Amino acid sequence: MITTQQLQAFSKQLSGDLLFDELHKSIYATDASVYRKIPLAVAYPKNIKDIQELISFALKNKVTLIPRTAGTSLAGQCVGEGIVVDVSKHFTNILKFDQDNKTITVEPGVIRDDLNRFLKPYGLFFGPNTSTSNRCMIGGMVGNNSSGSTSIKYGVTRDKVISIDAILSDGSLATFEEISSAIFKQKMYENTKEGKIYQTIYNELHSPEVQEEIKSQFPKPLIHRRNTGYAVDEFLTSELFGGTETTLNVAKFLSGSEGTLAFSTSITIQLDDLPPTASIMVAPHFTSVDESLKATVTAMNHNLYTCELMDKVVLDCTKNNREQIKNRFFLNGDPEAVLMLEIKEDTIEAAEQKADALIEDLKKNNFGYHFPKVYGDDIKKVLDLRKAGLGLLGNMVGDKKAVACIEDTAVDLNDLPEYIEEFSSIMDKYQQQAVYYAHAGAGELHLRPILNLKKSEDVDLFRKITTETAELVKKYNGSFSGEHGDGIVRAEFIPLMIGEKNYELLKRIKKGFDPENVFNQGKIVDAFPMDQSLRYEIDRNEPDVETILDFSDSEGILKLAEKCNGSGDCRKSPEAGGTLCPSYRATKDEKDTTRARANTLREFLTNSEKVNKFDHKELKTVFDLCLSCKACSSECPSNVDVASLKAEFLYQYQETNGYSFRSKLFANNAKYNKLGSKFPRLTNVFTNSYLAKKVMGVALERKVPKLASKTVKKWYSQNYKSNNNRKVYLFNDEFTNYYDASIGQDAVELLDKLGYNVVIIDHEESGRSHLSKGFLKEAKEIANTNINLFKDLVSEENPLVGIEPSAILSFRDEYLRLAENKSEAQNIANHTFTIEEFLSKEIDNGNINSNQFTSEEKEIKIHGHCHQKSLSTTHSIFSMLNLPENYKVSIMNTGCCGMAGSFGYEKEHYAVSMQVGEDTLFPKIRKCGEHTEIAASGTSCRHQIYDGTRRSAKHPVTILKEAIL
Repeated sequence: MITTQQLQAFSKQLSGDLLFDELHKSIYATDASVYRKIPLAVAYPKNIKDIQELISFALKNKVTLIPRTAGTSLAGQCVGEGIVVDVSKHFTNILKFDQDNKTITVEPGVIRDDLNRFLKPYGLFFGPNTSTSNRCMIGGMVGNNSSGSTSIKYGVTRDKVISIDAILSDGSLATFEEISSAIFKQKMYENTKEGKIYQTIYNELHSPEVQEEIKSQFPKPLIHRRNTGYAVDEFLTSELFGGTETTLNVAKFLSGSEGTLAFSTSITIQLDDLPPTASIMVAPHFTSVDESLKATVTAMNHNLYTCELMDKVVLDCTKNNREQIKNRFFLNGDPEAVLMLEIKEDTIEAAEQKADALIEDLKKNNFGYHFPKVYGDDIKKVLDLRKAGLGLLGNMVGDKKAVACIEDTAVDLNDLPEYIEEFSSIMDKYQQQAVYYAHAGAGELHLRPILNLKKSEDVDLFRKITTETAELVKKYNGSFSGEHGDGIVRAEFIPLMIGEKNYELLKRIKKGFDPENVFNQGKIVDAFPMDQSLRYEIDRNEPDVETILDFSDSEGILKLAEKCNGSGDCRKSPEAGGTLCPSYRATKDEKDTTRARANTLREFLTNSEKVNKFDHKELKTVFDLCLSCKACSSECPSNVDVASLKAEFLYQYQETNGYSFRSKLFANNAKYNKLGSKFPRLTNVFTNSYLAKKVMGVALERKVPKLASKTVKKWYSQNYKSNNNRKVYLFNDEFTNYYDASIGQDAVELLDKLGYNVVIIDHEESGRSHLSKGFLKEAKEIANTNINLFKDLVSEENPLVGIEPSAILSFRDEYLRLAENKSEAQNIANHTFTIEEFLSKEIDNGNINSNQFTSEEKEIKIHGHCHQKSLSTTHSIFSMLNLPENYKVSIMNTGCCGMAGSFGYEKEHYAVSMQVGEDTLFPKIRKCGEHTEIAASGTSCRHQIYDGTRRSAKHPVTILKEAIL
């Protein structure tokens, strides 16, 4: 038993970090699989020496090391009870690029899509393309021999691996690359660990009987996606083992070994030329999955670059995902299955000819009923819809989920229809509605039963269905692990898939590489049981967790947290676009991901023995850097709304531990501003003084927003009268009223000039500040007061419009969780709009036109507020600012600004806040010309833009008001 003292002493030997607190152990207990194993510790090595030290410690203490990059593995490869070694933070460099030979050498933590962004200017790319490509890393792709949607054209990762620099189980270094038979034999006799590995390979494989056993039992060679066990069949092409090739490469053997044989530190891969630029995607619709599979055989005769499938179950999941609804544009009716068939040529004319020939062939064989062709940027939208399928399956409400266990089977393409027909019979026998999607053209569909792994009867089904499917795959000489690997879920079926003799061979090879089981114990050989160490205790009594916010749409707060399946969308880099997850982008620490927050909350709500299950400092730590940006509620395929989870946590935690002075100050900001607005000049001087900032805990580098000389409410009552008939209720939020009064005035005047009678009633503040600080009782009271005030006023004819996105969108978001009368709240929400949404809608209805605005030329770039991007759309801003005919408007892909209300003002969060801004927003603002107008709807955004770039941004309302004639 290793003690805390031993770990503390060992940590001092590392340049990187070794963490063994409860928080990090719980975060790394899971990956994207159904398994949970609490590790001994988590290491973040900084260099090769650190990894060697970890191997030495593991050998001495009989501990296993679990290599990990992005942690998106579906089979349990990244969980274990040893030390998880996370190389995603420090091993992220491109080491060497050879453009002439089209090769590149990278460390294992380089993200696949980031690599391809680097390569694009050179006309090259790395072909294998997983659904997690915006966060998965090359090391993980090598470990799992990943392939993805492009394998039918570019092969699998193993095909691209040229060499691997690795640390062996004794801590020695080795380079595995293509070598001649003579050099292989020479290395066999070297008295090194590497030499012993070559000896093991030769001794085990040189026998013709062994070679014949491999050929007879391994998957059909035509099946390119075959990862079952170790790829010993790769060696049989060598003249040393019965083949004809004069060279062989152990690096290719390591691909797919799941980190069980050696620890890779750098990887050299072969690159491909970028594909032709003229693309057309044909997306035929089918009345059954069976019809789509038969059509696949026909379609694959047309030199496709992509051949993917989505069935109705997955398509239905996209109906309720805010981010994916817009990607359903090509769908017609309610198909049972859709194929995504991509053709690429040098010219669009040539692509059209091939697309038409493909459609004609499908029609001739009576396959499909609708054949849309998709072009340009819309192709990415369709592919994004397919890519999101994996995460969307986790968005099912309740405990039944589409479980990854048999989702990785690959058979010969010609066997696919019959295989699926027999598979469907197994599903029918168990009364299962399976999910079918992904790589039809490669003979691999991601098939998932829908099970509740909290219940013993479904855990029994988990094993039975997996076993029977394995037997069926064996019947067709397929691969049980096509691209997701064996991990825990499939490793114990390897003897069935390749035969006992071959399995014993794999065990001996593992022992030759790693006699002390240093690397990733329990994977591939001597496997952990597939139905143990599951994420949830079986037949448990469900924890009863009372909350202020209403989480009934997810059947409670715990099940909302449990919707996180670990797919890791929150780890994508800023260059990938979107906003998720700003704090992780700033720190690159797993604890600052959306996934970590959901998993930690799940862990403590499930296992805490405290009366208040929220009362844990680990939860306080993991939520500390959450900016409540709401990106997770839309960009996360499972829609795990961590901002709401944080608000509830803060309330529950503070109820036990008390509310700080600063939290009270910020939460009640509107109340204090009401007092301060009586003497605005004096208040502004005081709040920006050194003493006030120290007392409030505000970063000294910040300027506290100044109160306006006259509030919107006062200006409106003194100045506004209208004879217009069309009534609009304007929500005079607390930020606009006290700070941005000039914008409030602009909004009133703009709407009035456009023909609307602007009505401001005496309503409450929005409650946004209370929500952000966890003052949920106060927020609930505010929400219900506002609902009562507006319930009989707001309608389709008389909408509620707001200026500050975070305030007005509360009506469409948190108020629905706080309302005592849900139907009244929903009715108001249905008729509540940001001012940009309202104006955009009126433009579409023909009530506003360009003739009412200037013909002056102006360039405008838009930065969208996080809540607007998540709960609304920035395209309404684009539409509204395009009204003046000579305005050139574009939306910047700027992520989160980093201010997030009070977050960026707080002294301990200032550095992270500025780093978030620096990740995407600030560089793009700095590139804007001096005469370019910056549009930003959020008050926090405008302050952050100024603090980070010294550029003044305007609210879109002000820009448009200045343009009206």
